[in-house]
Amino acid sequence: MADLERELKELIVSSLNLEDVAPEDIDSGEPLFEKGLGLDSIDGLELGMAIRKKYGIKVQGSKEEIRTIFETVGSIARYLAEQKSH
Repeated sequence: MADLERELKELIVSSLNLEDVAPEDIDSGEPLFEKGLGLDSIDGLELGMAIRKKYGIKVQGSKEEIRTIFETVGSIARYLAEQKSH
């Protein structure tokens, strides 16, 4: 899971063009939206597209489920690992 989290951090930085943030600066348990990294809904859409392109997995669910999935790097990694196992 640590490798997947590292990949996700690199994907976040590169796909969202976060110039002042290094992947190692992102804590896996830190919120990605509002507080924490401070991403917005547009960033969320871009990240969802980058995840789909890299992993071939479309993040789906209700609005609340998607918010829960995208809450932290750790929660995205758990979701991807679960989807890969199906």
